[in-house]
Amino acid sequence: MFNRVLIVCHANVCRSPAAEQLFRAAARNRIGANENTFLSAGLRARDGADMDPVMQRLLVERGVRVGEHRARRLTNRLVRAADLVLVTEHRQVHAVERIEPTARGKVYALGNWERSDVADPHGLDEHAYRESIELMDRMVKGWLSRIC
Repeated sequence: MFNRVLIVCHANVCRSPAAEQLFRAAARNRIGANENTFLSAGLRARDGADMDPVMQRLLVERGVRVGEHRARRLTNRLVRAADLVLVTEHRQVHAVERIEPTARGKVYALGNWERSDVADPHGLDEHAYRESIELMDRMVKGWLSRIC
C-alpha cells in the first residue's frame, strides 16, 4: 500500500500541485483512499512561491478545492518519507534518484502507464494548461486504481 505519495515537477507551482489536488479530490470519492497523503515538491522550486493562477482557476472550474499552496524544493528527506514518488516527466526519475539514491524502485513517471510526459504549460496559453490538466486527471485516476 502506498500511503504517502509525493508528486514532483520542476518548480512546484503548476503541474505537481495540480496533480496533488487532483489526487486528493479523486481519493475523497474512493473507499479506502482516506489513508493516503498526497504532497508535492519541485526539483528547482523557489520555496514559498504561489501556485500558478491559471492552473488554480482550471482546478476550481473542475470542482477541485484548491487550498493554500506554497512551493517547496524537493529534499532527500521528502523522498525518503514517501512510499511512492511520481514525476511529471520521465527524465525527472533520474533527477530524483540523484537527490536520494535509495529511492530507486519507488520513483515513476505520472504518465508511466501511457508512456507520456506532462508538458509544462507554465507561461503558455490556456489551451496548453487545459491539455495538461486533462492528461493529469486521466493519469491520476489510473494511478489511484492501482494504489488504492
